[in-house]
Amino acid sequence: MLCENCGKHPATTHIHTMVNGVSTEKNLCGYCAALLGYHKFGPSSISNLLSSMFGEIAETGTPPETKRCSVCGASFSDIVETGKVGCSACYETFYEQLLPSLKRLHGSIHHVGKTPEPTDLIVHKPDKLAELQQKLKELIEKENFEEAAVVRDQIKAFEEEGKEHE
Repeated sequence: MLCENCGKHPATTHIHTMVNGVSTEKNLCGYCAALLGYHKFGPSSISNLLSSMFGEIAETGTPPETKRCSVCGASFSDIVETGKVGCSACYETFYEQLLPSLKRLHGSIHHVGKTPEPTDLIVHKPDKLAELQQKLKELIEKENFEEAAVVRDQIKAFEEEGKEHE
């Protein structure tokens, strides 16, 4: 795929934006991406963005927090400076301070994406297969072929079930 800007070089940067529910996608070469200012988005830029957003809260007159997270020891001012939350307990400790930024960043504080389907956990005894194989062997020795066929089918189903979960 060629760059949508210059049309000369292969597109190596793919920019996906969502503005007011309208999704757009740009495919650019490295030179055009840098020329248009898309090279500035890296891990440090994201932390600077988050830091600036948290900093806006601190500048709005919210008194500096002296409380610290009981797990990692981070204070809200540490989060503002680095743009990084110390640990999962920080979300609970600084909930009120983080809430406006999280709403602004994500648009919502409630998950609205896909959730996994509930599944029944299949737990097998480790030697169930060995038990079925022993039972099959005994039935064949007794020449009880009808029951042996049923047990054979159980073994096949058990083995197929194991392959599906690998």
